[in-house]
Amino acid sequence: MIRRLAALAAAAALAACAPRAAEAPAPACAAQPVGEVALPGGRFVMGADPLRPEEGPPREVSVGAFSIDRTEVTNAQFAEFVRATGYVTLAERRPDPRFYPGVDPRRLKPSSVVFVGDVADPSRSDPSRWWRVVEGADWRRPTGPGSSIAGREREPVVHVGYEDALAYARWRGRDLPTEAEWEYAARAGLAGARYPWGDEPSTPAAPRANHWQGPFPALDSGADGYRMKPAPVGCFPANGHGLHDMAGNVWEWTRDWYRPGLETEGENPGGPPQDRALDPAEPAVPKHVIKGGSYLCADDYCFRYRPGARQPGPPDTGASHLGFRTVRRAGS
Repeated sequence: MIRRLAALAAAAALAACAPRAAEAPAPACAAQPVGEVALPGGRFVMGADPLRPEEGPPREVSVGAFSIDRTEVTNAQFAEFVRATGYVTLAERRPDPRFYPGVDPRRLKPSSVVFVGDVADPSRSDPSRWWRVVEGADWRRPTGPGSSIAGREREPVVHVGYEDALAYARWRGRDLPTEAEWEYAARAGLAGARYPWGDEPSTPAAPRANHWQGPFPALDSGADGYRMKPAPVGCFPANGHGLHDMAGNVWEWTRDWYRPGLETEGENPGGPPQDRALDPAEPAVPKHVIKGGSYLCADDYCFRYRPGARQPGPPDTGASHLGFRTVRRAGS
């Protein structure tokens, strides 16, 4: 099976469906937060408040000191990297036929996974049809040919695969966070809290994150000002560590290999080795953990814009709701 087509079914578990109402006015964004936040590290309970089978059980772990980007990497920042290096993302490359035995090479075109809602599935009975592999979709053209990031420079870059995110991080002399580092940063000392800001949910009157609002799969009200799209980074309040968008907006890559449930513990855990990586939906394809949820997470379906939530990312491409941020470990 073509991996990018197989990613459609996995992506459906991360999203909701198409909206029906006009969105509220977007909140006024303050000046874009920049730079990084230095964190001292320490012990915390990882995987607290598990709500899904792949989450938890809670484990006490410790992480060393590290710094982490205040926001997700933006289109403008990624464009600077591409200008400096000439880097070509996975979505912009023709897939390697060696990885697609039995598939006519003429079908393998540069492409990425784009959420289209229920356009092709009015009955909303088949989540895999809410996504399409769109030829020509990439970080510069988020919904495919004819789209652009002009005027969207402050939005998080999307359609970046794990390999692409790691290349950017290393260009900056940095790395991608481990799952433990990411969750430590997101929790900001609020032990066991459901969200990065505490236990109270975000409300239309005081939105705390860009996520899907309304009943799934009928309606995204856009009450937070962003209907089925990313928000510019840093428009929602920071958590206790001064980090923005650790819930919702776009999913974020981590360095760890994915396996359902937390098995790691102790100091500076890094997840299972690659040979133990497992996505039950595609057992033969190792995948990395993604964290944080996205603008497509609905409370009554995905509900993964929480620090303890975790999912496998697509193996050889990105998606229209997946980005990243970077870290630098003390002494590195």
